[in-house]
Amino acid sequence: MPDPKSKLISRDISWLSFNARVLQEAADHSVPLRERIRFLGIFSNNLDEFFRVRVATLKRMAQVGGKAKLQMHLEENPDNILQEIQMTVLNHQSEFNRIWEEILEELKKEKIFLVTEKDLNAEQQSFVRDFYEEEVSPNVIPLMIENIPTFPYLREKSIYLGVVMWMQDSALKRKYAFIEVPANAVGRFILLPSPPGEHHIILLEDVIRFNLPEIFSYFGFNRYQANIFKVTRDAEFDIDSDISTTLIQQLQKALKGRRKGKTVRFVYDKEMDPGLLEYLIQRMNLTKRDNLIPGGRIHNFRHFMEFPEQVFNGKENKRKPFDHPLLLEQRVTDVVMERDIMLHFPYHAFYPVIDLLKEAAIDPDVTSIKITCYRLASQSKIINALVNAVRNGKQVTVMLELRARFDEEANLAWKERLEDEGVKVLIGIPNMKVHAKLCVIRKRVGEKIIHYGFVSTGNLNESTAKIYADHCLLTSNRNIMADANRIFNYVEHYKTGLHFLKACTTISPSPMYLRKEIMKLIQTEIKNARQGKIAQIIAKMNSLSDEEIINALYDAAKAGVEIKLIIRGIFCMMSQNDKFIIPVTAISIVDQYLEHARVWVFNNGGNEKIFISSADWMIRNLDHRVEATCPIIDDNIKKELKDILNIQLKDNVKARWLDNKLSNEYVRNESSHKVRSQVETYRYLYQKNVSTIEVSSN
Repeated sequence: MPDPKSKLISRDISWLSFNARVLQEAADHSVPLRERIRFLGIFSNNLDEFFRVRVATLKRMAQVGGKAKLQMHLEENPDNILQEIQMTVLNHQSEFNRIWEEILEELKKEKIFLVTEKDLNAEQQSFVRDFYEEEVSPNVIPLMIENIPTFPYLREKSIYLGVVMWMQDSALKRKYAFIEVPANAVGRFILLPSPPGEHHIILLEDVIRFNLPEIFSYFGFNRYQANIFKVTRDAEFDIDSDISTTLIQQLQKALKGRRKGKTVRFVYDKEMDPGLLEYLIQRMNLTKRDNLIPGGRIHNFRHFMEFPEQVFNGKENKRKPFDHPLLLEQRVTDVVMERDIMLHFPYHAFYPVIDLLKEAAIDPDVTSIKITCYRLASQSKIINALVNAVRNGKQVTVMLELRARFDEEANLAWKERLEDEGVKVLIGIPNMKVHAKLCVIRKRVGEKIIHYGFVSTGNLNESTAKIYADHCLLTSNRNIMADANRIFNYVEHYKTGLHFLKACTTISPSPMYLRKEIMKLIQTEIKNARQGKIAQIIAKMNSLSDEEIINALYDAAKAGVEIKLIIRGIFCMMSQNDKFIIPVTAISIVDQYLEHARVWVFNNGGNEKIFISSADWMIRNLDHRVEATCPIIDDNIKKELKDILNIQLKDNVKARWLDNKLSNEYVRNESSHKVRSQVETYRYLYQKNVSTIEVSSN
């Protein structure tokens, strides 16, 4: 619960409130059962990352002391926040377990049974023995931990079976062991031979449990108990400032360090043998301050995002992406040369982005391509198009952010492949991530040089574009492309190139300049409100935590500016205040798609300004990252974005109020019809497509 005297909600407590909204989706009976299980997986994966990064950071800050508060605008002691995190997480875990038990019952009604090693019939027992011998056994290495002087290193993303063995007539003589469950190598879910009309599934750890007598036959025990546990480690790392070490080497060193990070959470089955639990805690040098979390029989629920789809009989009612109507019969490049195009993912198909690059790769008049890459698909068609461009004689420059959290190893591999093909790879700026989503293609048309490309709010990832809601502006606007080119020049010459950012006239870049622009825009609304003019701010983003901007929004609300906020995740603003002339509207939408876009609207005295951006209103985005915020110039696209925002502001199905108490109450308006914004947005854009096609065909 936020401190009522504070002007800000703790970033970390606010994040936990966001994850509680994810848990609400798992509890929602109107959500398809397969999706409810997926939301449990998302909740679990989110929480893992939270402990790896945020809790680890708070622990280090608690060790540093008072100076640390300056880094995170903390008005509380980090120790107090850590205690509140522990209490909140335990409450969430209890709710998680309740939801899972409920889902298990609903799975049974669908004739889907998650069975354990104790539930197997004779045929299934034979199957599990054979499956273990053929598929699992080569990947299992039992460790008798009592006989090892140095306790083995436990991998961060793995789950382990802690095993206790004894003889029935001599229960006091026990031995301890553990086994890493090889989920990545084998898969977590095994489909069993099942009666007609039923689906029986066993988890990999239960396959191992069933075979424990065979695994430990050498010792002659006849009683076994095995329970799951896992550790979460500090995932943050500091890049050394040693100038003789390249960034690549620093990252490789840091990644090795991450795998050996300090334990920040220990999660275990609450039914674990007390003696083994105490032994593990002692050998791992853990204390109560290390977030010891008792849980149920199953851990690493992130795997449940891949729960077998084939066991669900009903067809999933997934909305398929559709083609943008202006790109149906012409090359993407030809259309973009004539007008701006806004793609709205995942409603629109992602392929035009790939096609734009593929067309450039074979166009004899294209001389160069510059592009930023943050998170890429594992089988990236973007990379394939860029490689083809190089092979066709184009100069290709890729700004590949090696420090995209948890994608560092993948991006190191992409760097090697790109450089092998002859691509010029930029690896960023020390102490500053390049988070902008930009592409600039240079083309010679007669005697003229033309630049075209795109500015996006999301990653160039064709896989996540199916579930992340983002906007991508395809454009040949000279001013926008000139500024995008300046940002590339800055990244390439960051030591002496700040003047490139300063020279931007249309795009507002971070660092240095975006913060000033946002403050200027807010101050304009305050001035207009005080003069009795219409003043309004609509802002949609992932997170809002920057103290200076929040204070400016407080001033704006007190001056009479109408403020409407759509914030998916972290929200540190106190949205309720009696001094606000017009109550602030602040909602969060959590639904089938991840709301990832950043869109801002400022009334500006009637001359409305609308922007898309790669940046949230957070210190890291405004001051410590290279970001790009692009104004929308085309009136039709302006209206389209504004219409989508208004649909979301009317959501009374999946929207939650962001109040001062972090209550996560659903927005409900019984007097009006139900508005589920992601469904309505799909309908809105699809109908626009139909109308456009009809007009063009006539």
